[in-house]
Amino acid sequence: MANYYTDNKELKFHLDHPLMEKIVRLKERNFTEKEAFEYAPMDHEDAMDNFDKVLEVVGEICGDIVGPNAESIDAEGPQVVDGHVVYARGTAENIEALNKAGLMGMSLPRKYGGLNFPIVPYIMAADVVSRADAGFVNIWGLQDCAETINEFASEEQKEKYLTRVCNGDTMAMDLTEPDAGSDLQAVQLKAVYDEKSGKWILNGVKRFITNGDGHISLVLARSEPGTKDGRGLSMFIYDKNDGGVTVRRIEHKMGIIGSPTCELVFKDAPAELVGSRKMGLIKYVMALMNGARLGIAAQSVGVSEAAYREALAYAKERMQFGKAIMRFPAVYEMLSNMKAKLDASRTLLYETARFVDVYKTYMHIAEERKLEKEERDEMKKYQRLADIYTPLVKGMSSEYSNQLAYDAVQIHGGSGFMKDYPVERIYRDARITSIYEGTTQLQVVAAIRGVTTGAYLNQIRVYEAEKVSPELEHLRRTLIILTDEYEQAVNKVLATEDNEFIDFHARRLVEMAGNIIMSYLLVLDSNRDAMFAKSAKNYIRIAKAQVKAHAEFIRTSDLSDLGSYKYEMQ
Repeated sequence: MANYYTDNKELKFHLDHPLMEKIVRLKERNFTEKEAFEYAPMDHEDAMDNFDKVLEVVGEICGDIVGPNAESIDAEGPQVVDGHVVYARGTAENIEALNKAGLMGMSLPRKYGGLNFPIVPYIMAADVVSRADAGFVNIWGLQDCAETINEFASEEQKEKYLTRVCNGDTMAMDLTEPDAGSDLQAVQLKAVYDEKSGKWILNGVKRFITNGDGHISLVLARSEPGTKDGRGLSMFIYDKNDGGVTVRRIEHKMGIIGSPTCELVFKDAPAELVGSRKMGLIKYVMALMNGARLGIAAQSVGVSEAAYREALAYAKERMQFGKAIMRFPAVYEMLSNMKAKLDASRTLLYETARFVDVYKTYMHIAEERKLEKEERDEMKKYQRLADIYTPLVKGMSSEYSNQLAYDAVQIHGGSGFMKDYPVERIYRDARITSIYEGTTQLQVVAAIRGVTTGAYLNQIRVYEAEKVSPELEHLRRTLIILTDEYEQAVNKVLATEDNEFIDFHARRLVEMAGNIIMSYLLVLDSNRDAMFAKSAKNYIRIAKAQVKAHAEFIRTSDLSDLGSYKYEMQ
């Protein structure tokens, strides 16, 4: 029996991070919930033991059911029957297994039937599920849409919908339209309030909707007649049981085939307003997208894990010229770099998840009582960190998942191009991670604020101040030098006071910050456990080459260079 959690000691390491004690104490309100719920933890150790046991169940289901089903699901795919989605046989088996184990609503409050887990163990479960089947996590993992309902909906709506999610109902977020992709301000799906029924009525078309025929959907629609921008959009809950939405078709995709990507037709579909009118895009979608981007980062890390393991296993068994190919420098260097990028992605993922955990938990506590000044300051601090780390981890980890999938196929050689090996599917599945929930280019647009405000640099200095063992001091010194190069590059670009020049170099600057941050995190991980020392050393070599190349490009660049890159329209 395979277990995708217990066979990965890096996961347990990240689960046991020192900040988890604070996160768990806040989430459990100093363990007062044990008075109302028998299964609530008594103390920190009890809570951590619970996370560990649940993740072990996730790992077992993924190893024995989800992983083995992945190939058949990829071959069969979902279908549209009478305007609704019918999942592949294996997908239905996966959902049933995870539902029976009570693994829906993991992060939702116990009063709705959830497990009340922090974000970290939930994201860890998504990491594990993604390794088993990147397409399936798009169905199971959309339960994080329920967080938006938990944050902004009325108590009546929470009671109605969150209890259903905890009981196994699937979710979807209906944002994109044929003429509104990244530019969600262009959404035109109409929402009109019906005085007679007391409900909003939705009409229009949505496109590229992941798991679009889910039981409960969050829908972005135009509620204010005559408006053309984001201020005219509101967020609605659509219940599949109420009817009014049909699946026109399922997109024929390159990868994640088991996940139905739907074109939906809304025809007089009844819905409920979430929160306040006009705040759909400005407030609620931003929260929804941040959660989704963290989920895609987890998916990316899971895909990277799968790609690395397949490549390593093949390199050990494939014999050429009388020896296993992993003994050739060209191959073992690739494997070492893959492992370094995997560990770097994962440490950034869980650092981000911890930041989100602290700020979100304080936000919920603020609804119950007034926060003390120290608590408010902490909430703001972690919110700022979560805001700049979320696009960074989504961008960096998704790019690395593509690189690792590419390298995994390369190590397999011609065999990797065939459907006989899982890397062919993994390669196709990886490609979407740097596209949906905001392309890498859009993540850079969101992340550049962390560069221009000095927020990344300030956090890098925090890492720099951490004490490390003498054996790691030389790595820290290397990172101090790279940080100085990063700071000089930032100063040069900002000194021009030219927005186009800043935008032109934005990706280089964001990648430099990301490389240094992930390097520091790996050094700090190595300080806690020597198993990360090799990855830290190898990743810093990769980071050093990247940072210096970007620094040199910026150093020799000026405003006049922009013209040579502009494409002249004929």
